[in-house]
Amino acid sequence: MNRFKTYFSLIKPGIIRGNAIAATAGFLLASKGQIHFNLGIAMLTGLSLVIASACVFNNYIDREIDAKMARTNQRALVRGAISVRAAIIFGSILGVAGAAILGVFTNLLTLAISLFGFFAYVVLYGIWKRRSAIGTVVGSISGAVPPVVGYVAVTGRLDVAAGILFLIIVLWQMPHFYAIAIYRLSDYTAANIPVLPSKQGIRATKIQMLAYIVAFTVAAASLYLLGYAGVAYLVVTLMLGLVWLALGLSGFAAANDTLWAKQMFKYSLVVITGLCLVISLNTVLP
Repeated sequence: MNRFKTYFSLIKPGIIRGNAIAATAGFLLASKGQIHFNLGIAMLTGLSLVIASACVFNNYIDREIDAKMARTNQRALVRGAISVRAAIIFGSILGVAGAAILGVFTNLLTLAISLFGFFAYVVLYGIWKRRSAIGTVVGSISGAVPPVVGYVAVTGRLDVAAGILFLIIVLWQMPHFYAIAIYRLSDYTAANIPVLPSKQGIRATKIQMLAYIVAFTVAAASLYLLGYAGVAYLVVTLMLGLVWLALGLSGFAAANDTLWAKQMFKYSLVVITGLCLVISLNTVLP
């Protein structure tokens, strides 16, 4: 049982869960009330396996960095609880299985986008996070793939709505990641990972967070403006965005940046969960 838990930790189940929620939102938006449950299950299963594979390979690539960070120094590969060879085999099996399910039961575009997300996370993000604070932007690309995968599994094509979904999640991730970078700054410094707070300072990071929150809110509202979502969606989206913006502005008067950043991080999870929920319910809301 302990062995199972150790392998399970490699796939980062929290990341899979969050991405599955986003993929479901994209799937339901494209379905427009005509839900194909078998297709949805195949999409979620295949995508989750591909993401699990990416997380295993990320654990492998980052094992030396993880050893230097308090948050990650107890991960399985750092402790030697699982061998590198076993992890690579495990990750490969997950990836092949996920790709096979997507290729057989969804469509080739869905498979291609999923594999692009895998490449962006494992290779592009794996390289850039070590070299520049821009690595956060690169990382946001892979994180924005799941809702597009869910959408394309239904439509079989990329269109404006798919692009908006991608943009929304990219923009959401930036203040989300920057909040983590602020309250985990000592970890990133210890591992010599360049992040915006260490390169340009916390105040500059707060300013960029505000800009991204505004851009996120506008991008999210565009689903309504272009006719893909209803009034209820717009109201919820604006409320989430305005509260997030207010919390972001409060950071300039915050006595404790770490505490404020943790609050921003937690609220960002409320934002994305609320957004995905209202997208998913879009067809039954006014």
